[in-house]
Amino acid sequence: MAHPPAQARADAIPHWYGDDDVLTLVDGDGVTVYDDEGDAYLDFISQLYCVNAGHGEDRIVDAITEQASKLSYVASSKGNDARSALAARIADVAPGDLGDVYFSVSGSEANESAVQFAREFTGGRKVLTRYRSYHGATYGAASLTGDPETRNAMGRQAETTGAAKFLPPLTHHSPFDGDTPEEVARQAADHLEYVIHNEGPDSVAAVLMEPVGGTSGAYPAPADYWQRVRDVCDEYGVLLIADEVITGFGRCGEWFGIETEDVVPDLLTFAKGATSAYVPLAGVITSPELSAHLHDSGIDVGQTFAGHPLACAAGVAAMDVYADGLIENARARSAHLESRLRDLDAHDAVGDVRGRGLLWAVEFTDPETGDPFHHPWIESGDNPVDDVIDEAERRGVLVGGGRPRTQVVVAPPLPVTDAEIDTAVDALDEAIAAVF
Repeated sequence: MAHPPAQARADAIPHWYGDDDVLTLVDGDGVTVYDDEGDAYLDFISQLYCVNAGHGEDRIVDAITEQASKLSYVASSKGNDARSALAARIADVAPGDLGDVYFSVSGSEANESAVQFAREFTGGRKVLTRYRSYHGATYGAASLTGDPETRNAMGRQAETTGAAKFLPPLTHHSPFDGDTPEEVARQAADHLEYVIHNEGPDSVAAVLMEPVGGTSGAYPAPADYWQRVRDVCDEYGVLLIADEVITGFGRCGEWFGIETEDVVPDLLTFAKGATSAYVPLAGVITSPELSAHLHDSGIDVGQTFAGHPLACAAGVAAMDVYADGLIENARARSAHLESRLRDLDAHDAVGDVRGRGLLWAVEFTDPETGDPFHHPWIESGDNPVDDVIDEAERRGVLVGGGRPRTQVVVAPPLPVTDAEIDTAVDALDEAIAAVF
């Protein structure tokens, strides 16, 4: 086969790439990023829900530089002072009695590791995850993901077994008929128990869920749902895994999103905000029982770049930055962000606004039917939500597309100000008016 000229091939291939023009970003400061033509954008998606400390944070950069000048890499099978320091810092803020940390590289790999540990600990082979969830795009993590676009894209090549799905506790366009959030919580937890019964309790190793839906639309669970799920898991000897890849490290106004649910999971996965995405890093925080099991039985697999010293140094510095007022700022700014986003209800096309902390979604529905204008999972054609995202970008604001893309997701870095929120939501307001 003839190859195209070298200059036609010498470029990076973007992820999640379609036919749209790709924005090229070259600089950033705080909540603002700049493209290769010098245009500024308010980054109200934190790139991929991960630059929690904002762009250009010198304390993180300096920590990376200092570590690189001492020792740039240590094998993941060895000990390292930066690695131990970060593990200790994470244990200090982890929920309940969660403690020891197993580091990995990406959120997908962290979720796969947590599932591996759960299967080995319980002897069960199945992991239950929600429809309308996202847990990663490697083969194993994609099988856990409830988003059919991701799951089917990977499954076309190799189907991974051992994952089953259950319905999410949505209160808007809910699969349940409860009249109140409390009734939905009860019905959704009863449904999960029904699925466990039908899968066979002894075959189920774990339930894996996000405390607040991430790219699936920033939906928080109704009151008491997590407590009910914890009770169901305890009754049948099933482990509970909290996927905090997006919700961790201040995104929802606390160190971890699960803290607002008064529940302690058996395993907690993290990534993204752990270093404010300055260096790739992820991991699993384990309960004392799981930790003792892992130390006793050993782990037969690993990853070359897991717990990379530069990443761990960045993580310690990022935690310093978060503790120095950023998590408090996220909590304080949440009310203003919510208030301004709820103002968008004035548009007939806005069907729902939901979220927690600095993670929110705006969903668009036909006011006559209550259904999405376009549902990309079940139909082809032009999607007006894509147009809203493009119009916001033209006005200097970056927002994300949810899963499904019937919504936009808004998730600014934690140092965001009320003035920046006003500017961004005004631009989104104009974008919605331009499209609908």
